[in-house]
Amino acid sequence: MAKSGVSEGDPKTVELKKELQKLVKAIVDEDDVNLEAIDRAQQTLLALKELKLKKPVSLKIHNHQMILRSKYNSRPLLRVLCFMNCLGGYITYDRPFIQKWLKAGNRTCPQTQQVLSHTLLTPNHLIRDVIKQWCKNHGIKLPDSVPCTDEDGLTEADRDHFLSLLGKMSSTLLEQKEAAKELRLLTKRMPSFRALFGESLDAIPQLLSPLSHSKWENEVHPDLQEDLITTLLNLSIHDNNKKLVAETPMVVPLLMDALRSGTIETRSNAAAALFTLSALDSNKALIGKSGALKPLINLLDEGNPLAMKDVASAIFNLCILHENKVRAVRDGAVRVIVKKIINRVHVDELLSILAMLSTNQKAIEEMGELDAVPCLLSIIRETSCARNKENCIAILYTICFSDRSKWKEIREEESMHRTISQLAQNGTSRAKRKAGGILERLNRAVNLTHTA
Repeated sequence: MAKSGVSEGDPKTVELKKELQKLVKAIVDEDDVNLEAIDRAQQTLLALKELKLKKPVSLKIHNHQMILRSKYNSRPLLRVLCFMNCLGGYITYDRPFIQKWLKAGNRTCPQTQQVLSHTLLTPNHLIRDVIKQWCKNHGIKLPDSVPCTDEDGLTEADRDHFLSLLGKMSSTLLEQKEAAKELRLLTKRMPSFRALFGESLDAIPQLLSPLSHSKWENEVHPDLQEDLITTLLNLSIHDNNKKLVAETPMVVPLLMDALRSGTIETRSNAAAALFTLSALDSNKALIGKSGALKPLINLLDEGNPLAMKDVASAIFNLCILHENKVRAVRDGAVRVIVKKIINRVHVDELLSILAMLSTNQKAIEEMGELDAVPCLLSIIRETSCARNKENCIAILYTICFSDRSKWKEIREEESMHRTISQLAQNGTSRAKRKAGGILERLNRAVNLTHTA
């Protein structure tokens, strides 16, 4: 029996046959006719035929109307060879072209207009091999190795490594920990690695799968949790990721779990992630509805100095949204914040939050019950920070107009220290306005009393 040109065990032949099996299965299993799979199967068969006969087979390569012909010189052909990639199916595009298409905000295939299930690009090694053969047949010399980098500075090896690390998240605990540690470092040092997570809807669920599975088994490894939550924080810094990260269903619940448990660095980084994600108003609403304010407030109450700043920043950002102010007051934020301010803990950050919450009537009532008035007046006397003075007088202004029972305290302070009068003369424009409003209110009350 005559031997064919290529042995059955040839790696290229084996790869092509496996690809063909997948394509045939896709064609047969689907109810509708999968034209893309048929086209790809035809290409694979041509490649198999070429390997068997050792003859070049003509092939058209779609690059949005680009056809490979002998008129190309080696330079542009080399570029095509570097960047041929598949996108979400069986159509192959030149990487710079398809990246420009995706970065313009498109989420459809340029040729079929079908919505893409993901935007992760996959190298088409088959097409590359065919192009190499074409070059050989037409006398075009190619270098032994062609560096393949995209405009973000990532190589194909980087992308393969990224996918390999994600794959390890479904492996043993040891491999999960090693992969999580490396992803944490890569997403910290390389913004381009953060962007990779935005190219596939499955990337973030894959990353967090160890935490999701361990949650049900109550066996979250603290080091693994810390590395994965920190990686999530690194991802959330990337503006294009904020919406995707927050809207991935498992993310906010796992961040809330991290706020309640784990190392203090894990808890602090979970709060920092919520802070960065809440830069978008839509994320503020989503995070608030999820119930994340309660564990943030509890962590603030615990008072660990490593976490305080991140927690306060997250609460402040979330409470810019009116409905989150209501939730924060309901979840005990006023009591915790006033207690911390009285003890002079993170006064700058917490006064800003309290001033924001003071537009809520229930918050004002709680401040009165917690003796916030003398504390706020003493801060105005003691501090040299204009912003803190301004926040204090803004809160006092709201209290003065909402709770007549506090007028006596404010009037006694004014008689003894002239605190509000001095601020009305020397404060910021906003502080002067608020202090003047309080003095006017108090004077009007005194005049009404005398007239009566």
